[in-house]
Amino acid sequence: MSESKEKAIDVEKLLKNKLKSVSPEALENGISKVISELVGEDYKCTIGEIKYTLFSGADFHVKVELTYNPEE
Repeated sequence: MSESKEKAIDVEKLLKNKLKSVSPEALENGISKVISELVGEDYKCTIGEIKYTLFSGADFHVKVELTYNPEE
């Protein structure tokens, strides 16, 4: 007979949205850095209004643009 091991859902953890503690600027910088490293060009990111959702999520619009640097 196999035992069914079900994990209990930690409702408090789901409802405590840790994303709210991260600044939009930190998100923009992180996304810019990752994309720049992947592409090999300097990119910037801007995030529009952030709507935090139930269950520790967030919805937002991300705009990514190539940074123009005439010195390169």
